[in-house]
Amino acid sequence: MKKKFPVLVAVFLTIGAPLDANPIERACNGSDRSAANARLCSCIGGVARATLSRRDMRQAARFFRDPGRAEEMRMSERRSDEAFWDRYSQFGEAAEAQCS
Repeated sequence: MKKKFPVLVAVFLTIGAPLDANPIERACNGSDRSAANARLCSCIGGVARATLSRRDMRQAARFFRDPGRAEEMRMSERRSDEAFWDRYSQFGEAAEAQCS
C-alpha cells in the first residue's frame, strides 16, 4: 500500500498551504473588508513577502485590526517609525500596482 502523505504535501506546497501565509495575508483573509478575497489577499501577501521584512509584515498586519495605529505610525517623529512608514508606503504602492 502506497503512502499518500508525500502527495498531499506536494499538493499543499503547490497551491500554497494556509500555514505558509504571511502575517499580512492572514490579516487580509481575516479582515471584514468587503473587497478582501483569497486571490487579492494572496497577491498582497506575495508583494509583502517580496518587499517587507518579517518584522515589518507583523507590524503592518496590526493595521488590519487597528487602523488608527497606522495613522499614529505615519504621524510619529521617531526615526524607526519614519523608516518603517517609508518601507510600508513602497509596499502599498507595489501592492496597488500588482494586485488591482
